[in-house]
Amino acid sequence: MSGSASASGAAPCRFAHYFVVCGIDTETGLEPDELAALYQWLEADLHGRDPDTAATGENFEQSPLKRTFKSKVLAHYPENVEWNPFDQDAVNMLCMPKGLSFRTQADQREPRFHSFIITKEDGSRTYGFVHTFYEEVTSPQICSAMQTLYQMHNAEHVSANPSSSSSSSSSSSMDSLASSLDEADSPSPPTSSSSSSSRGGGGYDASRDTLYVSKALCLITPMPFMHACRSFLSQLHRAVTDASGPPPLPLESYVHNILYEVPLPPPGRSLKFHGVYEPVACQRPGPGELPLAEFPLGDAFSLLGAENLVQLFTCTLLEMQILLYSQDYHRLMTVAEGITTLLFPFQWQHVYVPILPASLLHFLDAPVPYLMGLQSKEGTDRSKLELPQEANLCFVDIDNHCIELPEDFPQFPNKGEFIQEISDVLLRFGLSPNGGVPPRTLTLTGAPANPGSGPSTPGRQRKAAALRELEDDGRNGNLAGEELAVLELLQGNATLERLQALAKRTGVTVARVDALRAGVKGQAPEGHGGRTASEEEELRNAKLNVQLREVFASRFTTMFADYEAFVIQSAPDLESWLTNREQMHNFDKASFLSDQPEPYLPFLSHFIETQMFATFIDNKIMSQWEEKEPLLRVFDGRIDKARLYNVRAPSLRSSNYQRCTILRESAQAIEQRLMKIDHTAIHPHLLDMKIGQGKYEQGFFPKLQADVLNAGPTNNNRWSHRTATAQRRKDRHRQQTEHLTLDNDLKERYMQEARSLGKNLRQPKLSDLSPAVIAQTNWKFVEGLLKECRMKTKRMLVEKMGREAVELGHGEANITGLEENTLIASLCDLLERIWSHGLQVKQGKSALWSHLLHYQAREEKLEQQQAESPVSAGPERRKSESAIGMPSIRVSVIQDMRHIQSMSEIKTEVGRARAWIRLSLEKKLLSQHLKQLLSRQALTKKLYKRYAFLRCEEEKEQFLFHLLSLNAVDYFCFTSVFTTIMIPYRAVIIPIKKLSNAMTTSNPWVCVSGELGDSGVMQIPKNVLEMTFDCQNLGKLTTVQLGHDNSGLLAKWLVDCVMVRNEITGHTYKFPCGRWLGKGVDDGSLERVLIGELVVPSAEEDSGRGCRTPPLQRSPSQTRRISITSLTGRGYKPTSAQIQEAIGEAVNNIIKHFHKPEKERGSLTILLCGESGLVGALEQFFHNGFKSARLFQKTVFVWDFVEKAVAYMESADQMGDLQETAEPLGMTCQSLCRYVNAINSTPRNIGKDGKFQLLVCLGARDRLLPQWLPLLVECPVILRMYEDSALLRDRSTVNALISVLETLHDFPITLETSLVKGIDL
Repeated sequence: MSGSASASGAAPCRFAHYFVVCGIDTETGLEPDELAALYQWLEADLHGRDPDTAATGENFEQSPLKRTFKSKVLAHYPENVEWNPFDQDAVNMLCMPKGLSFRTQADQREPRFHSFIITKEDGSRTYGFVHTFYEEVTSPQICSAMQTLYQMHNAEHVSANPSSSSSSSSSSSMDSLASSLDEADSPSPPTSSSSSSSRGGGGYDASRDTLYVSKALCLITPMPFMHACRSFLSQLHRAVTDASGPPPLPLESYVHNILYEVPLPPPGRSLKFHGVYEPVACQRPGPGELPLAEFPLGDAFSLLGAENLVQLFTCTLLEMQILLYSQDYHRLMTVAEGITTLLFPFQWQHVYVPILPASLLHFLDAPVPYLMGLQSKEGTDRSKLELPQEANLCFVDIDNHCIELPEDFPQFPNKGEFIQEISDVLLRFGLSPNGGVPPRTLTLTGAPANPGSGPSTPGRQRKAAALRELEDDGRNGNLAGEELAVLELLQGNATLERLQALAKRTGVTVARVDALRAGVKGQAPEGHGGRTASEEEELRNAKLNVQLREVFASRFTTMFADYEAFVIQSAPDLESWLTNREQMHNFDKASFLSDQPEPYLPFLSHFIETQMFATFIDNKIMSQWEEKEPLLRVFDGRIDKARLYNVRAPSLRSSNYQRCTILRESAQAIEQRLMKIDHTAIHPHLLDMKIGQGKYEQGFFPKLQADVLNAGPTNNNRWSHRTATAQRRKDRHRQQTEHLTLDNDLKERYMQEARSLGKNLRQPKLSDLSPAVIAQTNWKFVEGLLKECRMKTKRMLVEKMGREAVELGHGEANITGLEENTLIASLCDLLERIWSHGLQVKQGKSALWSHLLHYQAREEKLEQQQAESPVSAGPERRKSESAIGMPSIRVSVIQDMRHIQSMSEIKTEVGRARAWIRLSLEKKLLSQHLKQLLSRQALTKKLYKRYAFLRCEEEKEQFLFHLLSLNAVDYFCFTSVFTTIMIPYRAVIIPIKKLSNAMTTSNPWVCVSGELGDSGVMQIPKNVLEMTFDCQNLGKLTTVQLGHDNSGLLAKWLVDCVMVRNEITGHTYKFPCGRWLGKGVDDGSLERVLIGELVVPSAEEDSGRGCRTPPLQRSPSQTRRISITSLTGRGYKPTSAQIQEAIGEAVNNIIKHFHKPEKERGSLTILLCGESGLVGALEQFFHNGFKSARLFQKTVFVWDFVEKAVAYMESADQMGDLQETAEPLGMTCQSLCRYVNAINSTPRNIGKDGKFQLLVCLGARDRLLPQWLPLLVECPVILRMYEDSALLRDRSTVNALISVLETLHDFPITLETSLVKGIDL
């Protein structure tokens, strides 16, 4: 984008590299355009017609004047330039993307201007500016060939459609009218039906009509000096058509002058050179300013409106596929260049073809991000456009001022204020920020309203509004350039005059056009200070451009003001950095994101994953060893300047919108340069030419003398001398740096890794379209997709593993839920791109979902007999006896599809495909499912062309292998995203039968809770140990409350565990119990709160079998769940050191929990009550040295000690013993008594251990634990119930415990409702 990139290296500073003339080659005559024919052949093939009829190129449907014929490069000067070799095919194709077009004297023949861009393999760009005009055909052979074609066409037409008389041609006149106004290329409608029938439907008769053919003059330049080139070319054209006679000098003088004697203006300077009739000025921004960009941004905003343009800008930043669609090449170029210019300081890294010639349409199949412009055929509707993939496509219909966005993409930060600021700039220049005010809105006032005319208002109202706006603008005397052009079109245009007359007859008012006319008449031709209107226009455009670009640039300067702090500089030198580039982390994404305001995160987390951001950071790192890349230099300069002016520290995380402050000065810099020209080039002068060649003939562009134009001036003038010394200096510099840096090939190889995918794409060889080249292109795509898949899966694994390592206490956390979501979204996008590569026929917006539906239809036919639900609900009884946990879920692609299809929340196919991917990823079945899907080879062959990724066996296998690696980590990307859907759950209760009856006579109940809610209490049918229930997504499951009503004879129940499974995702949770429920047994509990843990699927069978072991041989990790009390005296006793360590660990885990971002904290209940939770650790502390087992007496529990201590305090209080104690202590005493009594009086039968658990949880929540401990230690009861060696009687240990527990005071502990139900404190 920076001109400097294209003009760097050995490129001398010449303004223009080539002057080119394209047109008809009278030697070869009329040749049908093969490329267009190839395209028709591809189209026919796509739609299943017989391609051979289309391939002849003689398309008899179209009248010969509308067909495309081959254009040739007639001449280009000089022959070749070493630093920019001439690519004849590309230039020819881009100068005349549709080939030659013919006209007769009855048609419009206005000259047109458009531009194009050629991107070389290294990413540098060359610009082309083209002036196309019509020239009379003098060759009798061509006229007679055209006549013959017409006779054939008419004969064909009459035989094919005998009844077609004048009526058909005139009825179509209104349709073609609309396009002829917008596109001066197409023949205008016949004036009246009578003449049209005589001319055979707008035909050509050599005896009566004059034939004209298009010719193009083109300048190829290293920098986009659009205004200067436009002005120079139109003056050159005027020189041959001007009625006042020949130009002052031969045309060769002017062409020679611009090719060899006009230098590029130095940075920060302006330059004036001479056209045929008037001087032409251009200016180049200085080193601290935004790089040169002359394409009129105002036009882009007028066409699309600020809102749409910002959305398009966001899609471009997120590297989606972008397709621009318009009838006008110049509009395609204006929007494409406008958007890429606004990306500063970033650069588009992918396929960039602003004008896609018709023959290259298969490029739209590219499964990579691209920015392409497609010329719409007149009268074709968007709905008829067959695009290979739309899941990630941003479609921009420029002529109808509307855009179609991909689903769920994040909004640009502060979008509202941003659009407001842009609108203010546009309004200052008299442009409407709402868009849709290009010329077309004017010219169509009389025509029927265009149905697809835009996002909001109906077409006709909007057009009227546009006219009204223009009228107001006219009164202020500031008509925009486009409107002036409209007016020129309105005057002296026969078709429009007729249209206006027609409009008046039909009662459509045209007064506003007259008003417009009057408004323009009122304006003087001279602008301020003696500048012409065109200079005035150019200055206005330049000021508007720079101000709009500054607004965009200042967004990035505020957003990335401290990006440097997060760049990781890890390599000692360039070579080692380049070799390890792939493995290196260059930017600390997590820290950067944690520093940003919340509203920015959805956008930023996506953006910092893009290739353009990666390249920007790469450039930053390489700037340690090499000269800074120009855009980076300007950007860093701005950030430094901003730092000087305001110390940014306080506003670090603020999302307040800061407006751009340098609008005025940036516009002034340009104005000063254009007002006061710094350099003037040598005037055009007579050359040493042969006299008499290239005779002047009015209306015809002469054949120029090649010998004078192929060589530059020989005299060693100052300017060329200056370049030579600069060149020598550069060479010296290069030799010095060469031994420091690598050979360029290696560097290219690494730097272009990302681009290599699109290398032959970024600018395809436009000429060679043999099947082999197309196959090779597709092969590149296949390799690229595989590589991208490898990178993405690796990134997802590394991030996730990193996360889990943190949970295990290694390293720092570095992935947020947001980032995980971004990575999964980009995986979904990659899968969509893979599935849409090489599709035969596109159906629906999601290629993956469409493939799945085909598969589903086939499978359901095959399996109608087995279509019953795979999870059997029949043999409940047998299950409970065998006591093996869960019936297994059958793995089935179809079953998962049905789950998704039944979710009414998802409305689109793309959404369904994404949900299906998320579900498969969460079930760790993604690779297996896709393998299953692709195993139906007949289906894949039917749906995909031979070269498609999915039909490349080896790559496909590797791809599935990369996806398989994702099974190494746990994702909850389905459960956590679709939070409102109904999910079927299955619960199984597993009793311990050797020690208790499997059944109980009482009425059991269960309540399942998760991070998103709970199921409510559900009665379990008697004698059934398995039940299914539907309930809104509970998220990750945390607790199960299990209880019974103690009725009947066999009311005691020893439960080993409860298993609960989510039937959609297959996640199974185990809730260990290992305790009795019943009065008079264990701690007398009738209900328990069980804490869940996710079962690792591979051990599924073991989890069922293990359930039958009696509780004694249980692994130590589960000891606590079996009442510690019942275990003391046999087996396991932790040492005091282990107990203290366990408490420290439990408190640590809770603190870590609160340091995580809120969305990823997981369950606090597990940290309090689960394995190695705080309650368990404190229980062990209280059990150390506790005299629990008594001979011939029932077991004593820690809760008994707490109750006795409370009873003692209450009695002491009544006797007044505590009167003397300090006031706060008395308060603490009261709080402990209040809590214990409340827990005891709860209606729930939670048992003694349950009560102790509740006391610890409430104490932790209300920050009372450290205050209660001293009371329990001071209490005389302790002497009776604890041995001397007990930890609770060791003063220093208790003090240490108190200080550890006090660290929890900084955090807001909230308890799950399942824990505190029935307690009112």
